[in-house]
Amino acid sequence: MKPHPFLDRLRAVETAPLYGHVEELGAGLIRASGPAARLGQLCDVALDGGVTTPAEVVAVGERGITLIPLALDASPALGARVTATPYDRGIAVGDGFAGRAVDALGWPIDGAGPIAGGVRHVAEDISALDRVSPSTVMATGIRAIDGLLTLGVGQRIGIFSASGVGKTSLVEQLAGQIDCDRCILCLVGERGREVSGLWDMAKGAAKPDRFTLVAATSDESPVMRARAVEQALALAEYWRARGEHVVLLIDSVTRLAMALREIGLAAGAPPTVRAYTPNVFAALPRMVERCGAVRGGGAITAIMTVLSETDEVDDPIVEVMKSLLDGHIVLSRLLAEQGHFPAIDIVRSVSRQAARLVGDDHLAMMRTATALLAVYDENRVMIESGVYRARSNERIDAAIAARPALAGFLRQRNDEQVGMAAMLAALKTVAT
Repeated sequence: MKPHPFLDRLRAVETAPLYGHVEELGAGLIRASGPAARLGQLCDVALDGGVTTPAEVVAVGERGITLIPLALDASPALGARVTATPYDRGIAVGDGFAGRAVDALGWPIDGAGPIAGGVRHVAEDISALDRVSPSTVMATGIRAIDGLLTLGVGQRIGIFSASGVGKTSLVEQLAGQIDCDRCILCLVGERGREVSGLWDMAKGAAKPDRFTLVAATSDESPVMRARAVEQALALAEYWRARGEHVVLLIDSVTRLAMALREIGLAAGAPPTVRAYTPNVFAALPRMVERCGAVRGGGAITAIMTVLSETDEVDDPIVEVMKSLLDGHIVLSRLLAEQGHFPAIDIVRSVSRQAARLVGDDHLAMMRTATALLAVYDENRVMIESGVYRARSNERIDAAIAARPALAGFLRQRNDEQVGMAAMLAALKTVAT
């Protein structure tokens, strides 16, 4: 016998609110006796004056729960009441977010009023066989990328660099030049000045309504920083399900990992390599796999920046992301110091989809140019110190001769956009 729908509605009704009390306070965390809540659920913690502050449940145990306040300046007292809010797995999405800037909870921060017409979205469960490889070239307008690191619609790519090497400028150029239906800019742990600058760029673009900004700055709680990515992914999945091409720019994955580490340590998880907790290495693959193209639908092209602690690009988050993504673009401090923009180290970068996306002639030129750059890079010390003697090695002689033309091809102003036909013509002159 089928249950009456009224019974389902009665089960959802909370006749009495669930609550507990604060038992312990720490730096950025709260331990309470209750209420009975789920991981990720929000609770209201009472403050002085009859107001409350939201906090997220990050650990549940037999003796109580651990929460992290969404506001860092929240200071409840011992014994303060902790009340569970209704559990809702969905995240606010909808066309009302187009052309808007919001925080990690989907609340507007652009001063343009409330967002109307929102719906709730739950992360999609897509079969591995329904995730398809990119089949269409995605033009970025940047010669170095389109010519030698060609990307496809639905590809997941990483931009790897140390600080101060031109990462933000490259992200802005990609956001402004890639042709797509939607562009979501997700800034995690960035400075407020960079959030403002990127939003000014989006508002001044030819189609400002295709941009959505989701931001959680460095002075916000780790919960807010982690939730910013969830909000951006939910919006991207919502528009992809409607068959649209969404470009998702996340800056940066490293600061997301740091936020997840703070949450993991607060929850009592054991630190592993460089103090990163296991939840970090569980969350990153899920984030990457939620992006990409789906069979019979749209695509999420993900461009994720990853900060390395040194220019050697050897920290654990870098290595994990390199293994998960469909390619990586490595920025070089040496090139940046020489005024070479974009400072892309072609030899250390790779697009795993390029060979499938380009024609035979383009692929041959790509391999020729990369080989010449690799030979010069391998013998750089010998060449630039004057030890190498001309005509000692044909391959080195060819690399030296081609170096000026290749460097000119790879240099580009950040306000310059080059079409695919012009790029191929320029590549032909330096790689044949």
